Amino acid sequence: MVDLVSQYEKIKPAVLPLIEDIMSKAQFINGPEVSAFKNELQDYLGVKHVIPCANGTDALQISLMSLGLKPGDEVITPSFTYIATTEVIALLGLKPIFVEVDPKTFCIDPKALANALTSKTKAIVPVHLYGQSADMESIMNFAKANNLFVVEDNAQAIGSEYIFRSGKKQKTGTIGDIGCTSFFPSKNLGCFGDGGAICTNNDELAEKLKMIANHGQSKKYHHDVVGCNSRLDNLQAGVLRIKLRKLDDYIAARRRAAVAYDNAFQGNPNIDIPYRASNSTHAFHQYTLKLNGVSRDGLNKHLTDKGIPSMIYYPIPAHKQKMFAHFDLECDLPVTDELTHQVISLPMHTELEEDQLNFITEEVKAYINLD
Repeated sequence: MVDLVSQYEKIKPAVLPLIEDIMSKAQFINGPEVSAFKNELQDYLGVKHVIPCANGTDALQISLMSLGLKPGDEVITPSFTYIATTEVIALLGLKPIFVEVDPKTFCIDPKALANALTSKTKAIVPVHLYGQSADMESIMNFAKANNLFVVEDNAQAIGSEYIFRSGKKQKTGTIGDIGCTSFFPSKNLGCFGDGGAICTNNDELAEKLKMIANHGQSKKYHHDVVGCNSRLDNLQAGVLRIKLRKLDDYIAARRRAAVAYDNAFQGNPNIDIPYRASNSTHAFHQYTLKLNGVSRDGLNKHLTDKGIPSMIYYPIPAHKQKMFAHFDLECDLPVTDELTHQVISLPMHTELEEDQLNFITEEVKAYINLD
């Protein structure tokens, strides 16, 4: 699904001296690479504050911890997402309220927000799924009208832009009160282990986020709030600095691969290619097909037999996971349920070559003609 080895070979001349320098100085925690990466990511995103942390799940948890929410408060979020988005809500004693996704973009449907709103609703966590932005203008308008926080899950879409009706463009993850991202190795901007970051333009929230990520400290040995220990280490920050300089090129390579897939599948009645919303660019963390009248599991097995990896993101929606059963939620999410049986993601990364793309697409079409 992701060729990290070939990608590494291209940046190896920059990575090896970096590792040697860090090892020789034994600067492993909160070193200069972390500070430099923070500043460079702020510049890239056009955001006032970046708070690096240990992983994307921590980024979400710390963000919700910073908002002063109380047990039982409700957080609206899509069910069609990776479990990290939703598990941190329950972990903090909050109640997830699962809503429907848009049938074209697969991101949270702003029209579903009003019916989910109660007196206990305090926040919305939209997910920019597969690399494309949710409809942030509609979400922000709803949030402001109802005094709600917005925490963006930007783990799959770093580098993409949302386009407002005015024509203004803004990087995903910088529009809500807080944005969260992951630097898991397979992400568009991935390190060589775990890593994450939190973004905000709110000075007060930034200070609180920094404290929570560092044991609740305002200064050494002064713990003002309950916090946790979540740090991006110096080595990972150094790797991310190297990759950040190439992020736009990486995204461009993904888009070229997506166009090749599009051209191969366009017009096939059994395949819906990824929808491109007019209000968002697409970073193509995943290239996900929606199948019509074709066995998704059968295609998955056919590709596996041909040595082609494919993945199902996601086979079980959050509202059907056992971990949320105690909430006794009543969820009627037909679009979400349908997607869990119809979507399949093909290999998508920066190193895909024409012959590989041709082989993958021909095998997909071969199975669909046989099925």
